[in-house]
Amino acid sequence: MTTPKSPEISKSPEISETPEISESPETPTPPADIRLVVLDMAGTTVADDGLVERAFAHAATALGVTPGSSEHTDQLAYVRATMGESKISVFRHLFGTEPRAQRANTAFETAYGELVDGGLIAPVPGAREAIEELCSRGCAVVLTTGFARVTQDAILAALGWQDLVPLTLCPADAGGRGRPYPDMVLEAFLRTRAADAVQQTAVVGDTAYDMTSGVRAGAGLVAGVLTGAHGEDALRAAGAGHVLPSVAALPDLLCGPAREGTG
Repeated sequence: MTTPKSPEISKSPEISETPEISESPETPTPPADIRLVVLDMAGTTVADDGLVERAFAHAATALGVTPGSSEHTDQLAYVRATMGESKISVFRHLFGTEPRAQRANTAFETAYGELVDGGLIAPVPGAREAIEELCSRGCAVVLTTGFARVTQDAILAALGWQDLVPLTLCPADAGGRGRPYPDMVLEAFLRTRAADAVQQTAVVGDTAYDMTSGVRAGAGLVAGVLTGAHGEDALRAAGAGHVLPSVAALPDLLCGPAREGTG
């Protein structure tokens, strides 16, 4: 089948090229009372070094798509453009029927899990420390993903993060709809009861779909990071009010010097 061409997505610059938090002139001051932080995993807190594309290649081959063909190239471009979306949703778009989409998803999850078990993922530098600092300052932190639960659990186990935060969510935990829908953000809000209003929620991720989900949920702060799939232009176009070199800069954005010493 012919796959529609994906939108242009700018590549992320190296972290060293963006040492400061980037804000547009009209960006408001970050809310002073963020109580819930919803963090994406792959590309935001977890560096997977292109494993999504490698696992997709296995899935496409399982569905009879020839590597290097124009069909494969178009599909890979769509996968890159929709990073952050629920993977089963991506495969439904690419392969049409539900049985084919489920076959592709199973092949993808199996391949990704094997790559994770092979030690090919690592935390984004400073990610664990940032999460621990946010928790120490009284924020509830929830980790979210577009992967299935089995893959999310494999990543958490590989990193030793099973007990890092009290709650992790995948699309199935929020009724089956992943990003760009707001469901996982709102599920985090409802389950944690950490915030009195959605405006006390921060959503942080590396893709345009992360930004869209935060905007749609009504989050008080939506921030992009430059350690993953999409660059600053794409993140801002999708609603990012702040763009950070990495999640390691998040505690300073949320807490800042004025709030140091509070907990």
